[in-house]
Amino acid sequence: MTRIRRVEAVVNVASGSVGEDAPQLVEKIFADHGVEANVCAPSTDELTPCLRRAVDAAPDLLVVLAGDGTARAAAELCGPGGPMVAPLAGGTMNMLPHAVYGARPWQDALSIALAQGEERMLGGGEVEGRQFLVAGIFGAPALWAPAREAARYGKPRLAMLRARRAMRRAFSGRLRYSLEGGEREKAEALTFMCPLASRALSEDEQVLEAAALDLKGALDAFRLGFHALTGDWRNDPAVITERCRVARIWAQHGIPAILDGESVRLKALTEVRWRPDVVRVLGIPKDI
Repeated sequence: MTRIRRVEAVVNVASGSVGEDAPQLVEKIFADHGVEANVCAPSTDELTPCLRRAVDAAPDLLVVLAGDGTARAAAELCGPGGPMVAPLAGGTMNMLPHAVYGARPWQDALSIALAQGEERMLGGGEVEGRQFLVAGIFGAPALWAPAREAARYGKPRLAMLRARRAMRRAFSGRLRYSLEGGEREKAEALTFMCPLASRALSEDEQVLEAAALDLKGALDAFRLGFHALTGDWRNDPAVITERCRVARIWAQHGIPAILDGESVRLKALTEVRWRPDVVRVLGIPKDI
């Protein structure tokens, strides 16, 4: 079991399913394990400065109870030489927390990690200085993420408006891509899965699973936009998969993308690379 003495915890009470009593619950769980934690529960506009201060304090462990964007930002700030990270499920999709701890409540994940936790170095993808540890999705399906989130929050009218906007933009231009310096190919979208989450890769493989999505129309984009972040997409007839360590992607305009659940906009020419050492996490045994 990894020995932990100093802990910083950042809790976003405004995120997803966190709740106002989460800071007290975090403190109690640490107290039950004989560890004192400095818990920060900032307002939304203070979240990033709070996260930076927590990393600068150089703790043994940084606990993040927030959404996907904050979990990914914590991994980027810590890097391979910084504090270990415990990303807890406090958002809506919770891609990294579920990949590390399984789809269990954050209270259970934290308790198990403190009792039986093991340090693990995670590799992942990198694009334009941003990292992803679970999945990166580029192109048409990424346009549907805002509609998907509105539907999750029970806002059907907003979901419909966002879906219409995505439909207008989805097929304005296909992506061109090259894997491992090979020939240029065309696809409506590309997905890169990390070993942490890929069903086709073992966790010790030093590659990404690349999938080219050959979408035939708006129905395909809608379907994959709502399922691309789950295991459903790989069995789709429009998907072709390969392994790679580097990929170049071209588009007529900027490329919409989702990196570990967070929507971003990339340049019209970008490169995705495998990195073997993105961040250390406090994981749990696989048989739990």
